[in-house]
Amino acid sequence: MNNYYKSRRVVITGLGVVSPIGIGLDAFWNSLKEGKSGIGSITSFDVSTFNSKVAGEVKDFDPTDYMDPLSAKKMDRFSHFAVVAAQMAIKDAELKINEHNAFDIGIIIGSAMGGIPLAETQHTIFLEKGLKRVSPYLNSSLFPGAAASQVSIALGIKGFSNTIAGACSTGNDSIGYAYQCIKNGLLDICIVGGAEAPLAPLTLGSFDIIHALSTLNDPPEKASRPFDAKRNGFVLSEGAGIMVMEELGHALRRNAKIYGEIAGYYSTLDAFHMVQPAPDAEAGTVCVRRAIADAGISPEEIDYINAHGTSTPFNDKNETKVIKKVFGDKAYKIPISANKSMTGHALGAAGAIEAVASFLTLKYQFLPPTINYEEPDPECDLDYVPNVGRCAEVHTVLSNSYGFGGKNSALVFVNFIN
Repeated sequence: MNNYYKSRRVVITGLGVVSPIGIGLDAFWNSLKEGKSGIGSITSFDVSTFNSKVAGEVKDFDPTDYMDPLSAKKMDRFSHFAVVAAQMAIKDAELKINEHNAFDIGIIIGSAMGGIPLAETQHTIFLEKGLKRVSPYLNSSLFPGAAASQVSIALGIKGFSNTIAGACSTGNDSIGYAYQCIKNGLLDICIVGGAEAPLAPLTLGSFDIIHALSTLNDPPEKASRPFDAKRNGFVLSEGAGIMVMEELGHALRRNAKIYGEIAGYYSTLDAFHMVQPAPDAEAGTVCVRRAIADAGISPEEIDYINAHGTSTPFNDKNETKVIKKVFGDKAYKIPISANKSMTGHALGAAGAIEAVASFLTLKYQFLPPTINYEEPDPECDLDYVPNVGRCAEVHTVLSNSYGFGGKNSALVFVNFIN
């Protein structure tokens, strides 16, 4: 790679989030800081026949508070989340979009499931009431790329775009891809993140039937318990995390505030199993090592890890193994938080929501806790910032994501120093 590309630094200038623990940065961060759970009993459909009856639902969200009713009607819920979070990020970045720069701004927004839950409800309507009652917006709302397209329409952005659909690592991979696009000179600025709204009977059931979900239904706020010995599955949730990503010079020229810098990214595949991580953790280890190398730092320089931490027996043990392999004895000294203990697992949006949390961690120099860590697991014996957050000096963050299909993805974020 020539020196021009090596010299292009990538920074974050705007953040937006819609989540079960808060809509907007202030509500989201306050909940994270206080260790407030967003998990509750499912209210949007009947779960009496399910083993898992809990989820991270986004409460008190009315899309017409943010857009006109006709626009809202044309979108699935995951696109609602994406548009609202993107509006927040643009406002936070104080970015003006007009006819002069519309083609210069990219959009890379991922989703693992897209509008599959909408297909569920419309299929029921089709069976019960016939084709004429099916929404004419069904087809254009289903595909994972619909979120990016709706953000484009809402904000008037016409530049380079792509959609990542890489299971639970989608959010991380979308950020990583956008980072590479800016680093390599394809873009100077990009709206990037992930959005998901998977809470529907068949979608929930598809995870329930393979025993991937937590059955610790009572009390629901205790269901997601990453790294705890009593964990027995993840809690499905929804939301969106969107960021404004810029080449450093572009950000400085417009006097943008800077949350931090994206310094490294890598992804790998296990080549092992569609729903279980490889027990040797080799691919996950290579992924983290190469992301750190891409950042031009050593493992010893990582101050904090935002873990994938799903609360499944396999993932948490595997992720702990990866951390020990990469960091050796230092693994016991690095604080690790699992945001999913509070937010649940928003699949393709998870990594993006956790990236927002990571940049807020860099801003406020405070580590959110991993809540519900009550009974230590001998195989998960690191510092998971149990139950109570704490102040800390944080300069470098590693953010991990793993996904079905053997996906591993790692990002390195650093404090901005000009």
